[in-house]
Amino acid sequence: MPARPLPAPTASATAVRTAFLTVKDAADYLGLSPHTLYVWRHRRQGPPSFRTGPRGRVMYRVEALNAWVREQEQADSRSNPALNPLSIQPQERPARFTGA
Repeated sequence: MPARPLPAPTASATAVRTAFLTVKDAADYLGLSPHTLYVWRHRRQGPPSFRTGPRGRVMYRVEALNAWVREQEQADSRSNPALNPLSIQPQERPARFTGA
């Protein structure tokens, strides 16, 4: 009996595949190694992830990765002028007590 061709993926199946990424795909998306994402997940750092399916596969939402990258940009003084230490007026040091 000849093998039947698989049906073409539906638009909703394609959207789900692009909305969720595996560890390897998320690492590629962020330009990191999968090991880095596993270490961050173990330390509860990095972008949010979740387990799904009977095998507990780790997945990432693309929208969560994008939001996490934006948060990183805002926390970096080179990307956020409000955090640039050179844009803040220097504070005067209090006079030292001489103990006389």
